[in-house]
Amino acid sequence: MNLTTMKAEDADALETEMQILHDLEHPNIVKLYETYRSKKNVYLVMELMTGGEMFDRIVEKEHYEESMARRDLTVIARALEYCHQNYIVHRDLKPENLLYSDNTDNAIVKLADFGLAKVCKEEPFMKTACGTPGYVAPEILHGERYDYKVDVWSFAVIAYILLCGFPPFYHPNNAELFRQIKRGKFEFPSPFWDNVSKDAKDFISSMLVVNPVERPTISQCLKHPWLVGDSNSNLTPNLTKLKEYNAARKFKNAVTGIQALQRMRRSLATLEKPDEPSPAAETAVAESEE
Repeated sequence: MNLTTMKAEDADALETEMQILHDLEHPNIVKLYETYRSKKNVYLVMELMTGGEMFDRIVEKEHYEESMARRDLTVIARALEYCHQNYIVHRDLKPENLLYSDNTDNAIVKLADFGLAKVCKEEPFMKTACGTPGYVAPEILHGERYDYKVDVWSFAVIAYILLCGFPPFYHPNNAELFRQIKRGKFEFPSPFWDNVSKDAKDFISSMLVVNPVERPTISQCLKHPWLVGDSNSNLTPNLTKLKEYNAARKFKNAVTGIQALQRMRRSLATLEKPDEPSPAAETAVAESEE
């Protein structure tokens, strides 16, 4: 990563991420082995994860059961518990940040990307608005102070998707999506939830609670009857919905990446000709004002 082209806040975030990863040692968190620095660049030697994203692997399955979702969710919850016990809030839990270690059937899921993570040992509450639409907790959207429980909300959204194939809150317009999240009203629509156990539904309902005071900690989630139990059901029919959601998610991420690249190119063009206003610069200003 080139430090000379980074904004100051991005460089600070990178330093924070490197320090957090250096201090973490857990079998379900991607390991940072070494960092190397030159005058312009910093290089991170990370644990090799060859199994791909969790959702990508699941949609490839021909048969899918509730117990499979439970296994992965238990692993993620343990990784989050370890983070919280070490005063670290991830703040960006989403499918892209859940990776399988390898391509075998026994591969384990690991938590990755601590770019938005925060150490909150001295001050347990945070104010910075961050996260990914669809997974962000309502207290962040309300502009309130928040704590570790924002990770529990994001974890619950992922759990919901794993069980039925689509998110509890969805709208192509982010403003409407955020309104849905702040209201916190969701359903278990038929037929996608018909085969899902009552314990699993209770597990989801216990976490997707708007008031963070009433939301359980991740340690409490690990003791829920569904995670410690053995209830099972066939969720194979829901793989079709998960494939659709996963494809739409990847397409949206690709479009967002292209838009970000275009904005960066316009900014660079403006810097190269600071005294000559260009259509690109005018466009960039117009976009920032929208």
